[in-house]
Amino acid sequence: MSSLKFGTSGLRGLVTDLVGWPSYAYAAAFFRSVSADGDRREVVIGRDLRDSSPGIAATVASAAAASGFTAIDCGALPTPALALEAMRRSAYAVMVTGSHIPEDRNGLKFYRPDGEITKRDEIAILEALGDVTAVGQVPTPVPAIPEPDAVERYHRRYSDAFSPEILKDVRIAVYQQSSVARDLLTDLLASFGASAVSIGRSNTFVPIDTEAHRPEDIAFIAEVMASGDYDALVTSDGDADRPLVADGAGRIVRGDVLGLITARYLGIDTVVVPVTAGSALEQSGGFSRVVRTKVGSPFVIAGMEQAKAEGAGAVAGFEANGGFLLGSDINIAGRILPALPTRDAMLPILATLAAARAAGATLADLVTSLDAGEMASDRLPNTPSERSSAFLARLGDEIFRAEFLQPIGSSRTVDQQDGVRIGLDGGRSIHFRASGNAPELRCYAEAKTARDAHDLVRWGLTAAAAVMAEQASRS
Repeated sequence: MSSLKFGTSGLRGLVTDLVGWPSYAYAAAFFRSVSADGDRREVVIGRDLRDSSPGIAATVASAAAASGFTAIDCGALPTPALALEAMRRSAYAVMVTGSHIPEDRNGLKFYRPDGEITKRDEIAILEALGDVTAVGQVPTPVPAIPEPDAVERYHRRYSDAFSPEILKDVRIAVYQQSSVARDLLTDLLASFGASAVSIGRSNTFVPIDTEAHRPEDIAFIAEVMASGDYDALVTSDGDADRPLVADGAGRIVRGDVLGLITARYLGIDTVVVPVTAGSALEQSGGFSRVVRTKVGSPFVIAGMEQAKAEGAGAVAGFEANGGFLLGSDINIAGRILPALPTRDAMLPILATLAAARAAGATLADLVTSLDAGEMASDRLPNTPSERSSAFLARLGDEIFRAEFLQPIGSSRTVDQQDGVRIGLDGGRSIHFRASGNAPELRCYAEAKTARDAHDLVRWGLTAAAAVMAEQASRS
């Protein structure tokens, strides 16, 4: 059985299930699904730094040529940079990336000329796919036309919109690891006056998850920041659509807090966020409207489009992983930052650091002033979707839920928009959902203190694992 499936953002699966014919078949299905769009017959192709990505990108280019599309090779670059290039050219786009998941997995992200594909587009691709198990012949590779300037245009997007001194004298450690934006990020920060020092460059892929942090990443960041040499540390996931920012003490700033700071800095009126974002957005965000959606950028984008259709002014979306989606053009002291409605890591990194400097505060003090509470998250890896689904179905039952929650309290509210999010007493919450990108069950918790939030997550995963083990023994 193939591991390939569409998740919260694109197609994902094991490299062994994707290379060769499957990647060709899915790419060709995408091109067939959009072939009725008229004269647009150009596709830009990008990739991250995984060992498997160049080969898969070449296969996508072959599928494009066989489908009558001109393939443009943008090389290794951030996903938002590829999306920006696609919008500039009014072209389609395919990004070869597995984002934050381990190197034995990879994926494809598909874009229309106006942005990410929707869930409806995913259905159209699957309908055009047919039986992917009926292996065919991949044509001889056709060289794509090189496009070396897409990254520079993405750099200019920000250098044209912000003052060149917004980060003057800010000391920043840039954890390069294997992010496709590692050099771009260092150069961009320096161009705004920061002292940007590159650290931790890796020749092997490092699966940085900006939402469920690995213990080794937490330890590394804490060790680096213990020197006192830096005001902040920044990095991103593999394809640079999700940021990670740590303060001067090495504490990682939550992704939704980065989004909150960024939205305030940009003067956003309406924000669209998934149910995993913290409740501080409604309590102290200062926005005229907060819209909640299912987890995944397609749902956030749909929410932004709906808000704009209803007359909202400056609109943006962001996720608990920190990815920021700009739905409206923004005027920044006479400079225009154009809309880019896809997840982006550069904007929240720049805006968050600039907001702290503008306030004359440390990043830690700025975060404290928001009184956003504390959140924690973790996951149970190698959890088949059928087990997660069965557990979530049981948790939706009121009688089972009351029994399950007895050690930690009782439910005050229940939101089943995406998984099961349960509001508890004392401003606490616990949320279980199956990952859309990997076979794992995720748990999120919100509480007044970090210790209480982490304790809730640890309890939640342990209790969920016990329930699923019992279910498995009975089946």
